Amino acid sequence: MIRLNKFLSEAGFCSRREADRLALAGRITVNGAAAAPGMKIDENSVVRVDGRLVVPVARKVILAVNKPAGVVCTTDRRWNDRLLEDIIDYPDRVFPVGRLDKDSQGLILMTNQGELLNRIMKAGNYHEKEYQVRVDHPITQEFLEGMAQGVYLQELDKTTRPCRIWQSGNQSFHIVLTQGLNRQIRRMCSVFGYRVAALTRIRIMNIRLGDLPSGQYRELTREETDTLMNMLKESLNNTELKWEKKK
Repeated sequence: MIRLNKFLSEAGFCSRREADRLALAGRITVNGAAAAPGMKIDENSVVRVDGRLVVPVARKVILAVNKPAGVVCTTDRRWNDRLLEDIIDYPDRVFPVGRLDKDSQGLILMTNQGELLNRIMKAGNYHEKEYQVRVDHPITQEFLEGMAQGVYLQELDKTTRPCRIWQSGNQSFHIVLTQGLNRQIRRMCSVFGYRVAALTRIRIMNIRLGDLPSGQYRELTREETDTLMNMLKESLNNTELKWEKKK
């Protein structure tokens, strides 16, 4: 037996959260009957979404995509936004790993592997993401030190984790985060009176954007995939070890 949302995620149809939303909306059937969020199915179950039969993926895919600004990373079409999947002409259905806000650009991964998505999205795994940022006026040492030690964001009532940051130009810097709060870098900069003029994500863990053109994608190399999987496996083992120590 397997949960319906996990089946849809592993089948590359959508994320687990999206699967639960679709079930609540009455758009999923299992063996001809309306599905319920959280229900379990077996290997003989016939699952359809909007009448479309869902089958497990035959080939596992991970893409590196250079998302342009103005494109959103969601499968929700209610707001008539331009979606990432609209610009990716790929034969298999793939969906984004995490988010990169609408005004930002750069590297995002897309995959048909639901479990991979879930592991990378977990902030508790401390996976690194590196950004190149340009702001509206010259950078000071005080700004760099303040950003590095963690910033209290009043609107979220959270303090960001300490991070690595270094200046790369008069009004630009690189920053490496291990969490993904909503519009985190923009909010952090705002605390110090800076406005982000341009933000590009250039690395996720071991995967780098490189010279990939905007709006284009590439499949990960075997070496990149193997390294990524080893990093995910290691972080999962560390998480389980911490859990055992807490018990």
